[in-house]
Amino acid sequence: MNASVLAVSVQLVSSTRAEGQPAGFEEEGDTPQIFYGVPPLPPSHLSDKLLGNPGSEAKKVGLNMMRRIQETKGILANTFVSLEARAVKALGDPRWFPTMPPLYCVGPLVAGYSEATERHECLKWLDEQPDHSVVFLCFGSVGTGNHSEAQLKEIAAGLERSGHRFLWVVRAPSHDDLEKPSDPSADPDLDALLPEGFLGRTNSRGRVVKLWAPQVEVLHHRATGAFVTHCGWNSVLEGITAGVPMLCWPLYAEQKMNKVFMVEEYGVGVEMVGWQQGLVTAEEVEAKVRLVMESEKGEQLRAQVMAHKEAADMAWKDGGSSRAAFGKFLVDVHAGPGASTPLNY
Repeated sequence: MNASVLAVSVQLVSSTRAEGQPAGFEEEGDTPQIFYGVPPLPPSHLSDKLLGNPGSEAKKVGLNMMRRIQETKGILANTFVSLEARAVKALGDPRWFPTMPPLYCVGPLVAGYSEATERHECLKWLDEQPDHSVVFLCFGSVGTGNHSEAQLKEIAAGLERSGHRFLWVVRAPSHDDLEKPSDPSADPDLDALLPEGFLGRTNSRGRVVKLWAPQVEVLHHRATGAFVTHCGWNSVLEGITAGVPMLCWPLYAEQKMNKVFMVEEYGVGVEMVGWQQGLVTAEEVEAKVRLVMESEKGEQLRAQVMAHKEAADMAWKDGGSSRAAFGKFLVDVHAGPGASTPLNY
C-alpha cells in the first residue's frame, strides 16, 4: 500500500473498540472523517477490510495485519516522498504515530516493458494515432474489475458521444450474485454486450480489446492522452510515471481512498461520479472525457502529473529520496534489530 493508506489504516486500528468498530463512526453517517496526514475521508471510502462487518473474517485479518505491521523493524513502501509528503511526515511524527517503525519510501517500483517478441495489436493501432489523443480504459486484471452489462453499454455510449479516440479493455460482465464471482478469463461477446452497431460506428477512432492489454506499454505510448482507472496503487503509479492524467473510477477496497488522494492531494485525476451508486452514466463518461481531453482543467491535470513524473524519475537517481531510503534500509538491516533511526526528509 501507499503511505496515505498506511496512515489511515493504522489510525483506524488504534480507534477500533472491542466490538470491532472504530469509535464515532455510527453517528456520523458518511460525513468526512479527519485523519492525520491525509485529506478528510468519508467512511464509505474506507477499506471494507477495516470497516466492514465486525464479525467478518476479512476484517479480522485486516485489523490483525495493521496491528502486526507496527511490531516490525521497518516498512518498505512503494511510493516516493514528494508524492505523499504529508502522509510520510505524519507517519514519522511520534505525537500521532508513537509505535510506528521506520518507513522507507523506495518507489515508484513499476513493472517494466514486456519482453514479448511480438507487439500487441493495440500498440500497432496506437502507432497510427496522434499524440495524446487516445483515452485508455482498463480496470485491473481480476474478476472484481468487471462491469455489469448495463454499465458496459453506458461506457460505450459515453465514449461514442465524446468523439474522442479510445482504447478500451473489456471483460465479461460481473454477476450480481456474490456466490458466483466473475471469471476474469471468460471471453466477452462484444456484439451482445455493447450497443448495436457501436463497434462499426467507432471503428475509425476506437479499439475494444478483450480481457487484457499491455498496460505499461500503452500508458507510455505517445498517443495515450488519458487513463480511466480503478485506482489500484500499481495502476496509479504506472499512470504517474507515464505522465498521463487519470479519470478515477474506484471499485473496491483501498481504491476508494486512493481516489480521494489522487483528486484532492496529488492533483492527477478527476472523479467519475456515479461509481458509488453502481452506475456511471453515459453523460458522465462523455463529460469527464471531454474535460480531461479538451479543457483547461485537463491541461492543468496533465501539467501536475508531469511534475510528479519528473519527481518520480529523480527519486531513484543518485541523491534521490528513494535511492537514499533504500540505502538507509540496507544499512539498518546490516546493523541489526533496534539500530534504525528515523529518516530525515
